[in-house]
Amino acid sequence: MSDDGQITVERNDAKGRYEIRQGDTVAGFTLFRADDHGRLVFPHTEIDPAFGGRGLGSALVGQALADVAARGETVVPVCPFVVKYVQTHDVEGLDVRWRPTADAAGSDDVDAADA
Repeated sequence: MSDDGQITVERNDAKGRYEIRQGDTVAGFTLFRADDHGRLVFPHTEIDPAFGGRGLGSALVGQALADVAARGETVVPVCPFVVKYVQTHDVEGLDVRWRPTADAAGSDDVDAADA
């Protein structure tokens, strides 16, 4: 496979995902869907194995979350890759809401009114 072609990340609202492309080829995507409160839930990220090991997952999620922040939207990380990215990277202006977990019941990290 050729490494020719610029790497780009674009939001594809019709498919509910951000796509990372090398040239015209979709190398991977991170899915999103709006919950009942209009927040963007990110449940899954996938990079084509042919493009693995190039840091495209981090580039994809980083640019997707930066775009979400720029749009003033709120993200709910569910995908383990997105969760780890949010926990280990600062995305300026990003509003994050965490899903309740068994050990977070009653925690200030959860919007009890929204649960």
